[in-house]
Amino acid sequence: MITSPYDKYRQSSVQTSSPSQLLLMLFDGAIRFAKTGIEGIDEHDFEKVSTFLGKAQTIVNELLTTLDRKYDVAKTLAPLYEYINYLFIQSNIKKSKAEAEEAIGYLVDLRQTFAQAAKMTAGQDLQHG
Repeated sequence: MITSPYDKYRQSSVQTSSPSQLLLMLFDGAIRFAKTGIEGIDEHDFEKVSTFLGKAQTIVNELLTTLDRKYDVAKTLAPLYEYINYLFIQSNIKKSKAEAEEAIGYLVDLRQTFAQAAKMTAGQDLQHG
């Protein structure tokens, strides 16, 4: 049972978001969790590192498993998502920020690309609708 107003809002926003908005929310979550994992490295809080890099990995795995393989772009994205996960694993094992920061860089670039694509397709929908 959801009781907090924030949780109710969050559930409502997920249920009413378009697929492109949901995709951007996933990227935002992965980036936020990875940054929190990096904070854990700085704080020598290795439980925090493991928890939050694990959450970032879970999101990247979701992005990987939900790729629509009938599109050519999936052939490029799949190995990239796998590499991002590898970076998170290495960061967690080594307690090193460099790998997580590299992964965040890819996620930020992907998020910007998908946000731009969403704007372009939204404009086309308005023109053709």
